[in-house]
Amino acid sequence: MDITIRDVAALAGVSPATASRVMSGHPATSPAARARVAAAASELDYHPNAQAQALRNTRTDSIGLLVPDVRNPFFADLAHTVEQAALVEGYVTLLGNANERKEQQDRYLDTLISRRVDGIIAAPLGDGSGNIRSLIERGIPTVFVDRTISSIDVPSVTTDSEAGIRQAVKHLATLGHTRIGYISGPQTTSTGRDRFAAFTSAIADTGLSQDPELVYLGDFQSASGSAGVHALLELTDPPTALLAADSLMAVGAIAILHKRSLRIGTDIAMIAFDDIEWFALLNPALSVISHSVEDMGRIAVELLLRVIAGDSPESVVLPSELIIRDSSSSCIAPAAAAEASAPAIQSAAIQSAAIQSAAIQSAGENRHE
Repeated sequence: MDITIRDVAALAGVSPATASRVMSGHPATSPAARARVAAAASELDYHPNAQAQALRNTRTDSIGLLVPDVRNPFFADLAHTVEQAALVEGYVTLLGNANERKEQQDRYLDTLISRRVDGIIAAPLGDGSGNIRSLIERGIPTVFVDRTISSIDVPSVTTDSEAGIRQAVKHLATLGHTRIGYISGPQTTSTGRDRFAAFTSAIADTGLSQDPELVYLGDFQSASGSAGVHALLELTDPPTALLAADSLMAVGAIAILHKRSLRIGTDIAMIAFDDIEWFALLNPALSVISHSVEDMGRIAVELLLRVIAGDSPESVVLPSELIIRDSSSSCIAPAAAAEASAPAIQSAAIQSAAIQSAAIQSAGENRHE
C-alpha cells in the first residue's frame, strides 16, 4: 500500500497540513515539528512526488472559491467580497457552485486542482469527502469559510451563531411568544448543527415549549423554507413566531405566508438568520440575526494568502447580533395564528408532505458528505 502524507502526519503526531508544509519546505513550522515529520518520513520511507511538488511551486495567481449554493444571497455576497479582496492582492478567483451536492462539490474541486490554483477557500458540504481531504494531502493551501469539518485542521472564518440566536429567542419570549417554530438547516453541516444546538439551548434556558414538532428539518434552500411553514402551520397548536436558520429558507417561508394571507408581524412574528439588503425594504421590514459577510470574505482571503506564504494563521470567529425590525415587534395570541392557518386546503398539506419527504431524503443523501 502506498504511503501518504496522512500516514506520515499520524506517525509524527501532527496534522496533515503541518506535515505537508514540512515536506514542502515551508518556513512556518516549528523545529520540533520538522524533526518529527522528518523522522516519520524516514521510518515510513516516504518520498513526495517531485513532479507534483514542482507543479505546486508554480504560481498561477489564481485562487478557487467553492460555495454551497450561489443562489443563496449570503454566498452570492460572499463570492463578491472574496473576488474583490483577492483582486486587490493580484489574484483572480475561480468560482465553483456545489448546489448543496457532494458530487458537484467534488467535480469543482477536481477542476480547481487541475487548474493549479494557488489556494482554495471553501464552505464544505457535510463532513467532507475524499476530494476535500486530498487538498490537505496535496499541500494545497486551504481555508474554510462559514462551514467547517472538525476532522480537518485548516484555518477557518466562521460566525458565533449562538449569541444572535439567544438574543432572538429572548426577544420573542419577552413579547410573550411561547411556541416558536424553527426551520433548521441540515444537520450534516456545521452551521446547521451549531444553529440548531443554539436554538434548543436558548429555548430550554428561556423556559419555552420544547415540542419537537416545532422544529422542521430544512436544507438551506428555499423549497424547504416553504415546506417548513406548511408543516408548522398544520400543527394542532401552531407556532406564533418563526425563526429561519438562513436567508434562503426565509425567502421560501415568506412566500408561503403571503400566499396564505398571513400578515408577518401581525398574525405571526418572524426572524431570519442572515441579513440580505432587501430584507430591510420589505413591508414589514424583516428582523434578522446579522453577521458581516464582508468581514468574513475579506478575512478568508487574508488567511489564505498567509497560508500560501507559509504561515499558520489562527481561525477567526465573527460575532452575530439581532437586529429588531417590524416583523417581530408585537406579541401574537396563539388563537390568532391557529385561526389564520385554518383555511389551508388539503392540496397544500399534500404538497407540504411531498416537499418535506424530498428535503429529508436529500439530507439523508448528504449524511456522509
